[in-house]
Amino acid sequence: QLLEQHKANAVSRLLVAIPGVGPITAITMALSVNPANFETGRHFAAWLGLTPREHSTGGKHRMGKISKAGNERLRQLLVVGAMAVIRYAKPGSKSATAWLLQLLERRPRKVAAIALANKMARIIWAMMARGEAYRRQPVAV
Repeated sequence: QLLEQHKANAVSRLLVAIPGVGPITAITMALSVNPANFETGRHFAAWLGLTPREHSTGGKHRMGKISKAGNERLRQLLVVGAMAVIRYAKPGSKSATAWLLQLLERRPRKVAAIALANKMARIIWAMMARGEAYRRQPVAV
């Protein structure tokens, strides 16, 4: 049933082009998210619980742990998709951008997965809000 709904939904078919987003994630996002409810992609990612909680005061910016607020199922789908992309991230692969490879050199895999899930959420919001197709980023060599 999900695959049939995915094939019938134009937004869902657009979202599948994003690395790490499969038919289940795409149809779930397309059916449960209204991009007009969010001003920016960051607001959408924060709603999903993919941004750090801020503990700032007196001009000092202190970022805490991931808030885990919002829809657990959507967040889980994005993190699992990000882990799948990271699993096959090697120089020269289709889904490995320079940004991701540099991030994996600096941070643990799970932290990088949350950062990639955050980026995927922002891309999903932009695509849904503007109705555009996915523009692939340059591949790292």
